[in-house]
Order: sequence, then structure tokens, then C-alpha cells
Amino acid sequence: MDRLSNTVRPYAWGSTTAIPELLGVAPTGEPQAEMWMGAHPGAPSRLTRISGASETPTEQPLTEIIAADPERELGPAAVEKFGPRLPFLLKLLAAGAPLSLQVHPDLEQAKKGYEDEERRSVPIDASHRTYKDANHKPELICALTPFEGLCGFRRPTEAAQAMAALGVDSLKPYVDLLGAHPEEAALREVLTAILTADPVEMAETVTAAAAAAERLGGAHAPYARIAHHFPGDPGVIAAMLLNYVQLQPGEALFLGAGVPHAYLGGLGVEIMANSDNVLRCGLTPKHIDVPELLRIVRFEATDPGILRPEASSSGEELYETPVDEFRLSRFDLSPGAAPVDLTRSTPQILLCTAGAPRVGTLDLTPGASVFVPSGESVEASGTGTLFRATVMA
Repeated sequence: MDRLSNTVRPYAWGSTTAIPELLGVAPTGEPQAEMWMGAHPGAPSRLTRISGASETPTEQPLTEIIAADPERELGPAAVEKFGPRLPFLLKLLAAGAPLSLQVHPDLEQAKKGYEDEERRSVPIDASHRTYKDANHKPELICALTPFEGLCGFRRPTEAAQAMAALGVDSLKPYVDLLGAHPEEAALREVLTAILTADPVEMAETVTAAAAAAERLGGAHAPYARIAHHFPGDPGVIAAMLLNYVQLQPGEALFLGAGVPHAYLGGLGVEIMANSDNVLRCGLTPKHIDVPELLRIVRFEATDPGILRPEASSSGEELYETPVDEFRLSRFDLSPGAAPVDLTRSTPQILLCTAGAPRVGTLDLTPGASVFVPSGESVEASGTGTLFRATVMA
């Protein structure tokens, strides 16, 4: 078991205070959006080990540790199922402003899209490149504080009522379209119209809609806040097609393939399949591939499905999801209780989010994390909250 040293990503939408407050350090004044824990090649966690002929411990990226002996670190079952790589990325995510409105492909779509762009020699770092790899990117966000987001299409009639209440003439065509049947076709037609509208006319519509949303307040207030960060962006109108969700600490959302979503504010633990495939559909200055986006999006009204953990006799509280690349659970440790056996045949990252638990021989504080190789014996005791990230293998 090894303590991890992790990179904090300073994306512009990040909160300046949430992650520093959890870590118990002074804010720098700069946004601190995500702390990455795992073996993503862009910012792998680092750990200190003795390796090779050297007897001196050295700090090494987790990517190199795994590459040197995948079966020891990940276990034979995980390597057979996912290959010689850690298939998930764990994060602390702190949104101080809305993230882009986005959607992720399923595994087959990702493979075909990646192969197509490779065949056409689209540079991997090109701004218009859509598929960075051949993997899907299901994800789960679990709130540590009250957390706001958008997740999945709401019923078209509800979206039509929200738009109509603004009293903006240029929104009336969308209101009328949302009343058409079948609902899936109505959602597709409206999103297509929003994303392909004349930019000047759309900017005027967004400005008028934002002013009306601010006057109305209540259920319209989130759209006024979004427009404040993205003036004139068509994603402000697209956001009105989606379910607005407020999570309380401990509640979670699962975002599967084809489900449009955006995080608006709050601090949470996020876990995802280790991929960079994101198709944006608004609230961003980045490239939007409208034809590919419309092929990927699942145009169906859904309940966002707030997840609450299922408790077991071992004290583990599991967030059930339909994917194998990650498995997220938590343990609330109490003083005086017997140590909890966390040993598994799969690789683990353990993250402390509260208290001062002891994991193995290490004392953790909020924001501290450790990597536990497959099969290594480990117990947790003391007081605090631990999140466990592993795989289904």
C-alpha cells in the first residue's frame, strides 16, 4: 500500500476554495477544479517505492509502477478483463461555475469514431478532434456538499412550459416543436435547431431569455446563473431541455452513454472509465461537432435517477452502477469499532474525505489517498469517511 501524491487541475470553472478547504490548506486564489487519483497518462498519481536494483526509495508515476508488473498491481482477473492498465480515474471535483454541456459515447461508438479519425489522420491534439481514444466514459458523481447539475432530458412538455414562461418571442418556435410527437423526434428537432441557429440571432435570444429568467427567479434562476457565465451561448437554451438536479451530501448521479449533462456547482467525488472522449453541446468556446453529437445523444426523456448507497453487513455502502470499469463505495468509520477488512483481489484507491482514519500503517487526513495493489491485506480503523474505488472483475 502506498500513499499517493496527486495533481490538482486548475480549470477555469473550478472553485478557488472547496478543495483547499477539504485539504486544510490556504487557497491560492487560483481555481482548483479537479484532483486526479489514478493512472491517467495526462497526470498520473505518484508514489514512493524501492524498485529495481536500487535500495533508495524514489517517487514514480503509478503508470510506470503498473507497467512494470501489471498482474501484481492489478491482479490477473483485472488484467484479463481490462488489459494492463487501471481502467478508472478517481477525482475530487470542485465546480465553482458550470462545466460544459456534454455527452459521452458508448464503447462501440468510441471504437468506431477513434478508428475513423485515425484513418483520416486527424491529429490527436487537434481542436476539432472528437475521439481521443477508443474507450467509453461512463461516470458517477457523489456529492460531498450540496451539488447542482443537469442530467438527461426532461419531458418535452415541461421544457416547453419553462421556455414559454419566459415570454421571449424567439423561443416560441421551440415551444411549438416541443409539443410535437413522438417525444424523441421533438427533442432531436429542438436541439438541432438550437445548435444550428444563426449565432447572432441566438445570442440575442439567450440575452432576452437570461433577463427574463433572472426576473422570474425560482425554477428559472439556474438558467440566469448559467447565462451569466456563458452570455450568448446556445447551451443556455439547450440546458432548459434537461432535468435540473440538486444532490445532498452522499447522493450520487450515474451518467451513462448518450446522456447529456453538466455540473453546475459543488464539491464531489467523481469516478469514471479512464477515457478523454467528450462531445460538447454548449456552454463552451470549444469545438462542437454537431453531426456526431446528434448521432451519439439518446433523445429520450428520463428520470435522472438519484443514487443512494446500499449498505451491507460489512459496513460498506455501495453505489450500484451497470459498468465494470469502476466500483465506488464508502465506509463511515466509528471510534471504538472493530477494524474493517478492505482486502480485495482487485486494485484499490482509498480516499479520505472526513476525519482521521488509519489505513494499514498510514494515518489519513481529508483529501489523502492510497493505492492498494491487488490482494494486499489492508484494514481501516479510527474515525472518518473513506471512499473505495476499484473494479468489477
